[in-house]
Amino acid sequence: MYCRARFASRLASTTAVASFSPSVCSRVSSPIASPSSASSVSFWNQRYRSLSFLSSLRSLRCSAPRLHWRSPESLRILARTSVPVVERFHRRIATTASEHPFKGVMTSIPKPGGGEFGKFYSLPALNDPRIDRLPYSIRILLESATRNCDNFQVTKDDVEKIIDWENTSPKQVEIPFKPARVLLQDFTGVPAVVDLASMRDAMKNLGNDPKKINPLVPVDLVIDHSVQVDVARSENAVQENMELEFKRNKERFAFLKWGSSAFHNMLVVPPGSGIVHQVNLEYLGRVVFNSDGMLYPDSVVGTDSHTTMIDGLGVAGWGVGGIEAEAAMLGQPMSMVLPGVVGFKLSGKLRDGVTATDLVLTVTQMLRKHGVVGKFVEFYGEGMGELSLADRATIANMSPEYGATMGFFPVDHVTLQYLKLTGRSDETVSMIEAYLRANKMFVDYNEPQQERAYSSYLQLDLAEVEPCISGPKRPHDRVPLKEMKADWHACLDNNVGFKGFAVPKEEQNKVSKFTFHGLPAELRHGSVVIAAITSCTNTSNPSVMLGAGLVAKKAYELGLEVKPWIKTSLAPGSGVVTKYLLQSGLQKYLNQQGFNIVGYGCTTCIGNSGDLDESVASAISENDIIAAAVLSGNRNFEGRVHPLTRANYLASPPLVVAYALAGTVDIDFEKEPIGTGKSGKSIYFKDIWPSNDEIAQVVQSSVLPDMFKSTYEAITKGNPMWNQLSVPASMLYSWDPNSTYIHEPPYFKNMTVEPPGPHGVKDAYCLLNFGDSITTDHISPAGSIQKDSPAAKFLLERGVDKKDFNSYGSRRGNDEVMARGTFANIRIVNKLLKGEVGPKTIHVPTGEKLYVYDAAMRYKAAGQDTIVLAGAEYGSGSSRDWAAKGPMLLGVKAVIAKSFERIHRSNLVGMGIIPLCFKPGEDADSLGLTGHERYSIDLPNKISEIRPGQDVTVTTDTGKSFTCAVRFDTEVELAYFDHGGILPFVIRNLNKE
Repeated sequence: MYCRARFASRLASTTAVASFSPSVCSRVSSPIASPSSASSVSFWNQRYRSLSFLSSLRSLRCSAPRLHWRSPESLRILARTSVPVVERFHRRIATTASEHPFKGVMTSIPKPGGGEFGKFYSLPALNDPRIDRLPYSIRILLESATRNCDNFQVTKDDVEKIIDWENTSPKQVEIPFKPARVLLQDFTGVPAVVDLASMRDAMKNLGNDPKKINPLVPVDLVIDHSVQVDVARSENAVQENMELEFKRNKERFAFLKWGSSAFHNMLVVPPGSGIVHQVNLEYLGRVVFNSDGMLYPDSVVGTDSHTTMIDGLGVAGWGVGGIEAEAAMLGQPMSMVLPGVVGFKLSGKLRDGVTATDLVLTVTQMLRKHGVVGKFVEFYGEGMGELSLADRATIANMSPEYGATMGFFPVDHVTLQYLKLTGRSDETVSMIEAYLRANKMFVDYNEPQQERAYSSYLQLDLAEVEPCISGPKRPHDRVPLKEMKADWHACLDNNVGFKGFAVPKEEQNKVSKFTFHGLPAELRHGSVVIAAITSCTNTSNPSVMLGAGLVAKKAYELGLEVKPWIKTSLAPGSGVVTKYLLQSGLQKYLNQQGFNIVGYGCTTCIGNSGDLDESVASAISENDIIAAAVLSGNRNFEGRVHPLTRANYLASPPLVVAYALAGTVDIDFEKEPIGTGKSGKSIYFKDIWPSNDEIAQVVQSSVLPDMFKSTYEAITKGNPMWNQLSVPASMLYSWDPNSTYIHEPPYFKNMTVEPPGPHGVKDAYCLLNFGDSITTDHISPAGSIQKDSPAAKFLLERGVDKKDFNSYGSRRGNDEVMARGTFANIRIVNKLLKGEVGPKTIHVPTGEKLYVYDAAMRYKAAGQDTIVLAGAEYGSGSSRDWAAKGPMLLGVKAVIAKSFERIHRSNLVGMGIIPLCFKPGEDADSLGLTGHERYSIDLPNKISEIRPGQDVTVTTDTGKSFTCAVRFDTEVELAYFDHGGILPFVIRNLNKE
């Protein structure tokens, strides 16, 4: 039963649910003995009744009306979803509202013309000088804790911890946080809705009301990850790709459409609308909520790691695992470690010819070197005025690549200008400014700046940024453009690794000649075969998108053309981009260079680059060519973009066009010509590169407020294919056992009312032995399903043709496919295979080499547990919940690593897998571990005897033993582990309401 000694102390039970006096709201500091079973039940029931009410109250507050141009249909949906919350609110508000411990700091903000914008909890009224030194990002956490202080989920002690941030943040203290809303995309949204649907079934099986499983905060789901670049270089590409998208994903889309009606408080933005983060930036982001007259900062957690893009708008947002997001939807507070904040000072101005992408790759490299994992980064300084909102969003978007929880830009005049540009009403913008100024959350660079405290400091003169790209395998491996040719040749020479391909000297000039649609063609190492303007990172930024159009125009006028065998594509982040490209007259030049619009979604950056032409694919495979992709995305890990592009470089949209024109990454743009023009003259990079003034003029004349208004007025109306989807109006989902897309997961089968308790590990085999930087793409790839893989075999056995395999990402609603796709990345390196690359492992008892899934199933059939050994940064990359769900289904009980990526570590906990860290300076190699040993992890069998971060002993059957730290970082995570995961925890406690 969940109610252990230290957690009981933390929650401080009271004798009356409605007794919210300040004296009671203070946290009990002395330890409390573990309660008896009966008192535990009583304690939890009492606590949870209050939790339910407070969740309801939060839902009421968070269900703010959408921005003023929201469609009538979505307004109707929102009004309908608020009814049950309002009813619960009225039933209980009378006995509690007046007892808020911080009611004395609530005040109102007057409107200039009379009346008031609303009421708010005033930070200045707390009258504490420490608040003036807090970073703006921490002030958002403080406001949330102050507003939500209730003696149960949030205490006055939590408020004090945040106020005393300078002293408490180094101590890794835990605080609860309640985000205002949750954001999903379809790759992560489908499994989230699958889990919610199966949780309803679990509630029914436990004899309780399934309707208790329902989002209590606004949930927005944008379908943007399903479109693939099947058709490119065609004026009909958008329509043809969307038709194929619906053909492949009709079942998934119908399921999501069912979810939007079956669950209250859930908005689904149909496919073909844009990239989730750009839609969030341009439309969904409120900056400040005004909910029934209560004002408070917007905040959001999302199931995509690049949710951080909204930080550029001054909205606190970051990525969490799908498992955590589901719990947040269901009213659970997020438990987080109060983060340190790195102050990043910007000065100066970008030089001519330098783009926001060059800036973000520079910032990413600096922050990776500094070390910001688990921290907030807050930008400030006089250089802020030189960055557009889109530039800021580009930097914020890359937070996962530099490892920070957030890359935060406080609201200032630039933010307000952007809000007006994107169609927010004058009154809304006035309300936002008035609230943020009144609560000391607005930065006015025209006024003297009060010094703020930061955990550490960095600074960058924008004038020092130079053109660059990043690769060939990691986003933080920045290469100055002038050094690219030399760096490429070094990569050919270097041993296989993040910066090496180990190509023998005699083979580096190899030429693969082939015929492309009747034309002679050839490929060499470094030849570009994919050039994609894609991803949320850049397509929100008019300066780089219009800059790409200017490069295409200049090149076309000089007689340069992209080779026809290069797969070129343009996937805008929203319909607004198309409108301003057309307004500027530059889209036609992009089309002439092959950059036709292919769809509105993530496409190439998520691995949905589609097939290469068969002749190109054969030329690469048969001659072992290291082909290159250049994309304006944020991820370039091995195997992600396309299985046949072993070198993948991140670049600004204008540079994507330039490299496509050059046809190779093996070029020095300063010295070598890109090609020959129509006059026979050599054309150089400087001849096609636009100046900053040229770009600014086009942006000024082409990006207009009406474009945003007209785009988002129709955002929820969908398209004919979406609107024709017919779905049943049922509370419970009717599972189709023959479906290969949507399948009822096994997580809650045979679930009992009582939690299973903690577990150690006994005589487990090592399923895989990894080195550093194993990403979630390695663990659970999102791209294509290889024809000879266990997942392919599963689909073929069920009558699915290879052409209809779709991607792993699109099949995340089917646990049977995803379990088989776990550790299925074709570039994964497992030390048990002694240098061989691929998704196989050694079954230790027999010595057989098997696919990872097949080996795992053999262990499970024999009743044998497994573990994973890993190096540093295990689970880096996208916040992919299947990277934790998959290993759990394979029978993995623990992962022992040098370090973990923040979200992935919490996801492992959320699925009941034990994360362990080697002691500093140690790893599997230094300890002499080969992975052929059997491992036992000695954990106490009582949750009350486990402490966050405590040391445990790991022993092997060879006599070796070593000490690791258990990475349960908070008391709440221990509670989840006690229940076997976060979702069983939620179900059991909802069952007790």
